[in-house]
Amino acid sequence: MKSIEKQLHPTIIHRLIHDTDHVLFKIWTRFINVLIYLSCLAIALDSVEAIKADYQHELLAFEWLSVLFFTLDYAFNIYTAKNKWKYVTSFWGLVDLLSILPSFFMLFNFSSVRAAKILRLLRVIRVLRVLKLARAAMNDVNSARDGKTNRIAANLRIYLIALFSVMMISSTLMFYVEGSLYSPEHVADGQHHLDVASIAKGEPAGTVKFVPSDPISGAVIPEDKRFFTSIPEAMWWCITTLTTTGYGDMYPVTILGRVIAGITMLLGLVLFGMLMNIVGKTLMVMLFGEAVGHEGEEKEKLHTPEDKIRASLDLLFAAGVINPQTRVSLKALSKDDLALRLGNH
Repeated sequence: MKSIEKQLHPTIIHRLIHDTDHVLFKIWTRFINVLIYLSCLAIALDSVEAIKADYQHELLAFEWLSVLFFTLDYAFNIYTAKNKWKYVTSFWGLVDLLSILPSFFMLFNFSSVRAAKILRLLRVIRVLRVLKLARAAMNDVNSARDGKTNRIAANLRIYLIALFSVMMISSTLMFYVEGSLYSPEHVADGQHHLDVASIAKGEPAGTVKFVPSDPISGAVIPEDKRFFTSIPEAMWWCITTLTTTGYGDMYPVTILGRVIAGITMLLGLVLFGMLMNIVGKTLMVMLFGEAVGHEGEEKEKLHTPEDKIRASLDLLFAAGVINPQTRVSLKALSKDDLALRLGNH
């Protein structure tokens, strides 16, 4: 009985999360979407050492502001879910949880520096929330099919979201997979272990210089090939790779980095195909006034089976297969009568 009353008189939270026609839903969705973009950009800026040093407190404050609203969104989704456990264990539920969990874990005073690094790295999972924007854009495409929004604009929005998602995820992965191998913290930590080993042998510290290497192949990464020093730096490589420009000024040297680069190249071809499809439809509308999307399908529905039969009879007459009297008599028959007559013959 309570569930029926809840459906008839939904709460404000239900309207906020599920009522797509309500103004609260639109405001909350747009606010969360903007926050996702800004949060991803904040993660990217936090990887730049100079910016992190000058704006550490501002970035930290925005981090907790984002976590606060993401936590509210996660709690609202659990509260309004019909099957709460199903939502928690679903893909989107896990993404929402993992996007806030590392920040809460960092409240604890970890004595291990490595543990703190792992938690900072896990914050990158928040990038996956960008994929939620694509899901929201699909709703615009469905609205475009109903004539509520512009179909070209909806498709273009999906393309831009896909481009941002690929750039953000690929650049972040490249930075943490390859760039973390020669980050200042990693180099200092590696040099510290070498110095401890040298002192244990009775040698002065700094006798052996630490050089980062690929953890899989063991190949040394020289200083002139340490390109991915931050996420924004990796974004430059990503955009030149996605557009197949390939300047060659930045390239991965580790095995995992090359795997990520290969996947990024393939995704670049997919994005290029999406863009050409959208541009092609736009030009057809602007230059020739042709229908876009489902308008052509609606016109196709106007051709009934009887219309197709009449067109076929006209073709048979033009080819000399039937005479004018036969064409007129056959056109006067219904589809069922024509099928019956042809079946009798």
